[in-house]
Amino acid sequence: MTQIVGNLDGLKPNQKKSLEKLGRKSVSGETIIQQSLAIELISLSHEISRQIGIIYDRAGKIEKVVVGDNFEIKIPEFRDAPLLPAKLSGKRFIHVHLKGELIDTSDILLLTRLRYDFIAALISDSNRDRPQSQPMIQVVYPVFSLSKGEPYEKIGPRALNDFHIDIEGLVAALEEELKHNRQTSIPIQTVRKQRAILVHVSMPEDLLDAQQSLEELEKLSISAGVEVAGKIVQRRKEIDPFTFVGKGKIIEIIVRSMIDDADMLIFDHDLSPRQARTITDMTGMKVIDRTQLILDIFAQRAKTKDGKIQVEQAQLKYLMPRLAEKDDALSRLRGGIGGRGPGETKLEIGRRRVRDRIVRLGRQIEEIARHRRVMRKWREKSGAKLIAIVGYTNAGKSTILNVLTNSNEPAENRLFSTLDPRSRQLVLPSKRKAILTDTVGLIRKLPPDLRTAFKPTFEEIEGANLVLAILDASDPQLPLHIKVIDEVLSSLHLDTVPRLNVLNKIDITEPEKLQRLISEYDAVAISALHKIGLDNLLTRIDNLLNEN
Repeated sequence: MTQIVGNLDGLKPNQKKSLEKLGRKSVSGETIIQQSLAIELISLSHEISRQIGIIYDRAGKIEKVVVGDNFEIKIPEFRDAPLLPAKLSGKRFIHVHLKGELIDTSDILLLTRLRYDFIAALISDSNRDRPQSQPMIQVVYPVFSLSKGEPYEKIGPRALNDFHIDIEGLVAALEEELKHNRQTSIPIQTVRKQRAILVHVSMPEDLLDAQQSLEELEKLSISAGVEVAGKIVQRRKEIDPFTFVGKGKIIEIIVRSMIDDADMLIFDHDLSPRQARTITDMTGMKVIDRTQLILDIFAQRAKTKDGKIQVEQAQLKYLMPRLAEKDDALSRLRGGIGGRGPGETKLEIGRRRVRDRIVRLGRQIEEIARHRRVMRKWREKSGAKLIAIVGYTNAGKSTILNVLTNSNEPAENRLFSTLDPRSRQLVLPSKRKAILTDTVGLIRKLPPDLRTAFKPTFEEIEGANLVLAILDASDPQLPLHIKVIDEVLSSLHLDTVPRLNVLNKIDITEPEKLQRLISEYDAVAISALHKIGLDNLLTRIDNLLNEN
């Protein structure tokens, strides 16, 4: 039985019966809609002064009649069956525009969001007495092309009786194009991973190239266990306060996700709670911003009790302002008469529990800091020199710690493999002993809550006699990495401590580039993996400690 849904309040019984009668009709398979049904749809819309639409399948059966208001029509998301890969939903949607307006962005968002074969608008106007014997129609359908251009195509408006198109042939061609482009873009895999489209928005003031920024985001995504399905770059003068990228780009993202079989969007920026919620509602996809992605990686890497406590506090601080968005329907009950129902209670209990947990974790983090301060004082009394290892994530810090101290700490080729500080004894050429401490890797735009939560970890290198700044000589973004290291050392008041720049991974760096970097940064060149240049490094460390 056809469902009648939408804005039905205030309709007369005979008007509701007319809607039910409309739902019992069918659409001819030879046309988008037969003229008699189109005229009936327009007339009924004028009678109730509301937009009316019909959703029907490829056999012409009307499944739902949807009623909107005078300006727009909103369709609840009906998913009677899961959508198949490389297939459209098989549904078509035709509705009346009462004020003569053409198909707009809202219609196209609906088209792409619900994977309709097409959406059609019957163009009418506010003069209900004007004969509608020659209704006008406009149609929009998706375009699944990997080349640039709009991800949709419009036809019309034109008179309905002059509208001749092989709609079934068109739909078959669209699905064939979608299938072909999916086969082109999707690798064969045995285990289905989450597939994400990376989104970067370039602003005029951005210093980092969009491609470089996306490369780092891709490394982060892969490190989190996500398969990167595609990348989208947009250049804007200002950020859209609601969708971040604008409705037009959202349409492109939805169509691209169908081609690339992606179920997640990862933004190379921080999104406000409202923006994340809006994008999720418009696309139906999981939406992750840069901070959330980094927090997820830290959560995966945290193995010790201290690390888990610090990560959990950062995650809860990130979650706190987003609780209202997750419970938006409940939050509208707050305040005033009738506003103190169970909705507010549930929301406030959730917030209060999170706040209390953050406070408890803060106390535990302070205890971690106190314990580490005691350990540092003990080391200072022993007279041992402290050498701090800092560097961008995945620069090879843990490998250097291992080869210099004959240790066997985990050293993996992935981002943020080290979260907890590791201290080992180092014997220098002069037979002097020192303490070598490795710390969490740095990254551009490290979330402030993470930096705060990991303050006890960064404090491990306070009071260092020497800082080893480990640099990946092969990375094209090396100048940016050095800038990040400089900023962190300055924030920890370690910018006045003697520092030795160490260029690692010279085995995969071009010789000419390496010589330039050695001269530019007054650095020692090594390959920790192949144990090249270690004697020279130890000698430089020994000499610097003697000088200071």
